Amino acid sequence: MQSLDVITFGEAMAMFMANQPGSLHEVNQFTRELAGAETNVAIGLARLGLRSGWVSKVGRDAFGTFIIERLKNENVDIESVLVDDYYPTGFQLKSKVMEGDPEVQYFRKGSAASHLSIDDFNEACFKAASHLHMTGIPLALSEQARSYAKHALSFMKKNGRSVSFDPNLRPSLWTSQEEMVEQINTAAFQADYVFPGISEGEILTGFKNPRDIASFYLEKGVKLVVIKMGEEGAFYKTLNEEGIVSGFKVKEVIDTVGAGDGFAVGVISGLIENLSIEDAVLRGNAIGALAVQAPGDNDGYPTKEELLNYIENNLQGVK
Repeated sequence: MQSLDVITFGEAMAMFMANQPGSLHEVNQFTRELAGAETNVAIGLARLGLRSGWVSKVGRDAFGTFIIERLKNENVDIESVLVDDYYPTGFQLKSKVMEGDPEVQYFRKGSAASHLSIDDFNEACFKAASHLHMTGIPLALSEQARSYAKHALSFMKKNGRSVSFDPNLRPSLWTSQEEMVEQINTAAFQADYVFPGISEGEILTGFKNPRDIASFYLEKGVKLVVIKMGEEGAFYKTLNEEGIVSGFKVKEVIDTVGAGDGFAVGVISGLIENLSIEDAVLRGNAIGALAVQAPGDNDGYPTKEELLNYIENNLQGVK
C-alpha cells in the first residue's frame, strides 16, 4: 500500500446534470458526471498534487465502473474500493438553474455504499495515510455505514493521524434533527479541524455568531474551527488566534454544489503544506469561488498552478 497524504471515504454516485433549465421531469437530455462530497475532496487534493485516496463500495454495474475509472483518471488511489455483487451504485438527477441552488433528486436507498460495514475496514489502507478527511454523510447513510465511520475516526485518532471534519448536513437522511445533531457533534468533537457552514453551525450549536460557534467546538478539544460564510468569506478560530478572510468576488455563480468541498480541499492542502491558517483559509475561499463558476460538482477545482495564478490575480481586496 502506497503512502497517502489524505484518505477519505463515503458514497459516490453517478450524476445526471440537466442540459437545459427547467423542472427535472421536463428535461430530455442530461450529461453524466460524478457526485459525492468525499470524492470531490479526493479529486481536488489530487489535482493540487497531493496523494489522496478514497474508500467505499460500488455496485458491479456501469455506474460503479464509471466511478472507479473516473477516479483513476483523476489520480485518486482507489486500491481499497470494494465492488458489491448484490447492491447497486446510487445515482442522482440535478437540474440546471440560472441562479440559486439546483434541484437534486437522489436514487441511493440500499446502495452498495450504504452497506459499507466494519468488516470491510482495511487497516493497512488507513494506516498508510497521514490525514483523514471525513464528512457527516456516512454517519447518515445507514447504521452499518455509521459504525464504519466511527471506527475509521477512532482508528485514525488512536494512530496519531490528524482528522478534518465537514458536517455536510443531510437532514433528509436522518430520522430527526436531534439525532443528526447528536451524531454529527459526537464525531466533530473528535476531529482536529472542523469546517461547518454558518447555517450548519447554528443548527449544531444553537449559536448564530461565528465566534460562539467556533468556541463551542474549541471547548470540546477541537484545534481549529473554520466557518464558511459564503461570499463573505470565512471565519477561523483556534485557542490562540482568530480572524476573517474575505471571499473572492465572482462574475457569475453557475452552480453552488461542491463549493464547500472545494473549500475543504483548499484548507486541508494549505495545512498539509504548513501554510499559516490565514493563507490556508484564503486558499479554501479561492477554490470555493472557482467551484461556483463551473457546472459540475468538481469541474472548477484547479491544479496547483491554476490556484496560485487565480489567487495572485484576484487577491486585491481580499484579507
